Amino acid sequence: MVIKSLLFVLLMAVATLAGAQGEPIGMVVMHGKAGSPNARHIVDFVQRLESRGFRVANLEMPWSGARNYDVPVDRGEEEVTAAVADLRSKGAKKVFIAGHSQGGGFVLHYAGRHGADGIIVLAPGGNVGSLTFEKYVGNARARARKLVAEGKGNEVVELRDYEGRRGDYAVFSPPAAWLTWFEPEGAMNIPRAAKAVDPKTPVLFVIPTDDYPALLKSSPGAYRSLPKNPLTKLYEPRADHLGAPSASVDEIVRWTKEVVGGKP
Repeated sequence: MVIKSLLFVLLMAVATLAGAQGEPIGMVVMHGKAGSPNARHIVDFVQRLESRGFRVANLEMPWSGARNYDVPVDRGEEEVTAAVADLRSKGAKKVFIAGHSQGGGFVLHYAGRHGADGIIVLAPGGNVGSLTFEKYVGNARARARKLVAEGKGNEVVELRDYEGRRGDYAVFSPPAAWLTWFEPEGAMNIPRAAKAVDPKTPVLFVIPTDDYPALLKSSPGAYRSLPKNPLTKLYEPRADHLGAPSASVDEIVRWTKEVVGGKP
């Protein structure tokens, strides 16, 4: 009888452990500037995550090529929060948020405002606080502020955006919404956002070895600005900017398990 009782306890413990290990993990994914959830490198990333058991919400964010900053930053935050809630409603016990390029900068901002079970910052870019952005979008900022002051903040007009490999280019956006993304000390000031991350939020910060030179120069400083957290890690895959998400999947799997287990 004692042996049977011990065997029953052991089987229950194994079942409990298996259940805990099998709890689904959610992942919200955000693409880069002027991108799309249907971009090849994002689709590949999502498929790899799903093949490893993640439940994924692949979002189209306000900075996509189709949306052109159609809503302000706080609405973008709401879209991410809704995706997190939806994954939880579908059984995800922990939900992580991954952002690539501009999505990486935005997830830092989001984690400062809302926290998260954990965030994954993939080759972050789009720091509007840089002198480069002032050079290329400074005139558009002045025009957008003037239009807002004149009560024309919700009228779609031609403004500007900047991305290293293509330079500056036209976007057609409501000035009031556009400004929330482009104010120098706003949401997309990456150093500011990194410092403001909720210290309770662990961060996997990915700097690919073959990223764009400007990002290789700026990203280490952003990583060092993060609040101390024993589960925050730097990962440097051998990949270029677009390849960084897929090249990081194995590390994402390892790190998320570490975070869920609570042991650095």
